[in-house]
Amino acid sequence: MRIAIVKLSALGDIVHAMVALQFISSFDKEVSVDWMVDEAYKELLDQCPDINQVHIIKLKECKKKKSLVLLLNELKKVRKLGPYDIVIDMQGLIKSAIVSKLIPAHKTIGFDKDSIRERLASVFYSDKFNYEYSKNVIERNVALIEFALNMSISKLQIQQKAPFLFPRSLKLVNNLSTFKKNIILIPGASHISKCYPPSKFAELTKLFDANFLVIWGNKDEKIMANKIKELSNKVNVCNQLELEALMLLISKVDLVIGSDTGPTHMAWAMNIPSITLFGPTPGNRNIYETSFNKYIESKSKVNPNKINKNDFSIKDIDAQEIVIIASDLIK
Repeated sequence: MRIAIVKLSALGDIVHAMVALQFISSFDKEVSVDWMVDEAYKELLDQCPDINQVHIIKLKECKKKKSLVLLLNELKKVRKLGPYDIVIDMQGLIKSAIVSKLIPAHKTIGFDKDSIRERLASVFYSDKFNYEYSKNVIERNVALIEFALNMSISKLQIQQKAPFLFPRSLKLVNNLSTFKKNIILIPGASHISKCYPPSKFAELTKLFDANFLVIWGNKDEKIMANKIKELSNKVNVCNQLELEALMLLISKVDLVIGSDTGPTHMAWAMNIPSITLFGPTPGNRNIYETSFNKYIESKSKVNPNKINKNDFSIKDIDAQEIVIIASDLIK
């Protein structure tokens, strides 16, 4: 059986979908899975043994260049893929649904209009699956795979998952300690309302003896990283890391602390202890808690269907609460 999975972006969303791959392989070794993804995230998937081939779909580049010709060429390329037995849209957006529909296949499967953020996307599927949008995102992804392949995946299997990101062996350029616990701090996120304040991160470093590494991905996040450094002499600000180097660094540390953002979820994917901080997004939806992957939510009421960008309640999470959990995770 040949399957194509469409999950174009973003970093954390792709990670949340990739967990299902190992269960497909254990269910049926004869199933061959290809993955359609934006070029920026290809390295996440390249070394995964449960993927046959990664296909790049450059929709972001088309949008950035505002090029109709480039878009038409990309869509023409999509029509030449396959044929597949099943195409599964794990993104649930109109753009991913159109890509899924254009790929030659016997079935195109996705969530129905009541289980999806962009309801129009469901029009493009031949087979539709109902699963409440507000439920845990990892359970949603797994349930869609169960529906598509008529298989069963238990919650225990998810909790006991094998690591599923595979960084190449590169030379680490960051100063990992050989005698202290190494902890990554992630101040950035997709929106400022999801970011834990630099002052709180600095406070955290003063309450805990460890080698703290701060990572960042753009100029705004670099400003936040340097602010933590200004407030605490116990941190090292990393250079900007490519995705492959980021995966490798996360795989080598003892703990990752960050908000609801891709690099924090990568720690979960590699079975690295983590603490994810939630303000305007729901923790019980966006992480699958394990014995070594924990989360802390602010006390605000959160709409799982839409982020409230005016909700800055994440700043109210007490640094001491983080320290208590961190101490237990790396004792």
